[in-house]
Amino acid sequence: MLAQQYGLIGVFALIAFIFPFVTLAFTWLIRPKRPNPIKQSTYECGIETVGDAWVQFRAQYYLFALIFVVFDLEAIFLFPFAVAFNKVGWFALFEAIIFVLMLFFGLIYAWKKNALEWQ
Repeated sequence: MLAQQYGLIGVFALIAFIFPFVTLAFTWLIRPKRPNPIKQSTYECGIETVGDAWVQFRAQYYLFALIFVVFDLEAIFLFPFAVAFNKVGWFALFEAIIFVLMLFFGLIYAWKKNALEWQ
């Protein structure tokens, strides 16, 4: 019985390893064979770039995005608690308080490290 269960896991692992190679081989087979300037041009991406197209972004943009995601997830995780507030009991209330306190201390940490300052 145990060997059958591990055999099923082995089959799924084999499929997981083979699938990317099969799809890459398939796309290699159906790729355009004769490239020309029209096929290699920018497709629906605006005007042609002049000069260097690589622009280095500041890491602060990513920090703001991560902080937004953290507080957005806070709202998502607290919503079910707010909906079922009467049914969950005191244990869930303490869990929610601990969760909010952890996020609050994370906000204080980010504030102390000047991650929220826009320069």
